[in-house]
Amino acid sequence: MTAAVRSDSHLFDEQEPAAFEGYFREPGFAAESPLAWILGQRLALLDAVRGLMSGGQSAARLRLWVFLELAAQAQGRFSREDLNLLFHGLRPEALDVALKRLRDLGLLVWDATVQDYHLSPLAQQAQGLLAPLVRTPEDDDEMGALLAQVAGAQALGLSDPAQIRHLHAQLARLYDEFADAIASGSEARLRESQPRFERALALVGRAGEALTALIRSEHDDPRLEREARALGHAQARLLSMASQFTRALQQADRQRVTLGSTGVTSSDVRLWLQSHPALHTLLADVLATGVQPVFVSAHEMVDVAEGEFERDRPDPQRAQGLPPAATAGAGEIEALRMPVELGALIDWLSDAQSLSSDDGGPAQPPVAQAVLGGRFAQAAYRMQLLPLLGDAQARTLQGQTGDLARLPWRAELDPVLEPTDDPHVARLSAGRLIPDISNPSHD
Repeated sequence: MTAAVRSDSHLFDEQEPAAFEGYFREPGFAAESPLAWILGQRLALLDAVRGLMSGGQSAARLRLWVFLELAAQAQGRFSREDLNLLFHGLRPEALDVALKRLRDLGLLVWDATVQDYHLSPLAQQAQGLLAPLVRTPEDDDEMGALLAQVAGAQALGLSDPAQIRHLHAQLARLYDEFADAIASGSEARLRESQPRFERALALVGRAGEALTALIRSEHDDPRLEREARALGHAQARLLSMASQFTRALQQADRQRVTLGSTGVTSSDVRLWLQSHPALHTLLADVLATGVQPVFVSAHEMVDVAEGEFERDRPDPQRAQGLPPAATAGAGEIEALRMPVELGALIDWLSDAQSLSSDDGGPAQPPVAQAVLGGRFAQAAYRMQLLPLLGDAQARTLQGQTGDLARLPWRAELDPVLEPTDDPHVARLSAGRLIPDISNPSHD
C-alpha cells in the first residue's frame, strides 16, 4: 500500500500543472474564491517563505534563524563586519550560504554604493508572518495572538475581515472543546480544561471593549460588518458558558468522597495513582491470597439451598438401569487420499532417473512427457505439481507431496507455448526436466 501511494504521488508530481488554475476542474473556479485571489496577489511573499522553508530541516532552521535575527536588530543597515560580529558563532561558509539565499529571495538587499546590507519591504512582511515562531511554547497562545491582532487593528482603524473570521473560528473551537469537557462529567478533564477556560475568559474580557466597539461601529464593508456580528455572537456564547463550567465543577466537588477522618479525598487518590510510576507493584502478594467467602445470612442461604436440592433431586421410583447391550451396525471409514495422478507422476519421475541422453549424460525429458496424458484437468493438475520439484519447504512434508519434492528433479519453463498432438491440450509451455544432482532421491 505504501509503495502504491508513493508511486501515485510521484506520478502526480510529474503531471503537476504549470498554473494554479490547472488544479481545478474548471479554471473559473479559482477566480471565484476570494482567498485564492488574495493568495495570488502575494506570490512574492509566498515564494520568499517557500524558499526559506525548502530543503532539509537543519538548513531551513539555519536560514530562519539568520533571517529572524536580522529582523530583530534595531538598525536599518548592516555592514559585513556587523554581520560577522552578530553571527560570530557560525562558520563563514554557512553564513555565506544563508546570506546568499536571503539575497536570492529578495529579503536581503546589497547596496553596492555604500557597501552594506538592508532588509527589503518584502522581508518586513515575511517577518510579520513568521513572528509566532519566536514565541516560547509556554507563551504560544493562538487565542491571545488573534485577539491582540483584532483589537490592535480596530484601535488603528485597520480592521480586516480575515482576522475576525480566524478569531471567530478559534472561539468556536474553544467552545466545542469546553462543551465536551462539561458533557463528559469527568473531574480530571474539567480540571485540565479549567486553566485554558479561565485564560480565554480573561482575554475576551480584556479585549471586550475593543470587540464591542468593533461590533457596534458602522462599516462600509458588508463583509466586515457580517464577520463582526458573528464574532459578537461567538463571544456571547463563550461568556455564557462560565456558569455551566462552574456548575460542572461544583457537581464534581459534590461527588468527591472523603476517606474516613484522614482528610484524603478520592481526587487525591486519583492524582496519586496517576503519578505512580508502577501501579502493578501495588498489588504485591494480594493475588496469592485465597478468597474466603463470608456468609452474612447463613440460615436463609441454607434454606434456599435445601429447597433447590430437593427440587432437583431425581425421583428414585423412576430410576432405570442402563439399556441392554446391542450390536453396533456395520460401517465404513472414509479417509482422504491423494489423487492417483500424483502417484503416477512420482513413479514416472522415479523411472526417468535411469534414462540417459545421446551423449551419455543424464536425460532431460521435456515437460510434455510428464504432463500430457488423459483429460485436460489431469494435465493441468500435473502442470501445477511441477513447481514443487526441489522446493525446500515442500521437502519437509510427509506423504506423497513431500516424496515428489524430494525427487532429484527441477523444472525449467520457457515463456513460449508449443503446440502438442494431445487431443485435449492444444498448446503447452515449453520446458524441460533437469536432474538435480544436489538433491539425491530419498527411498
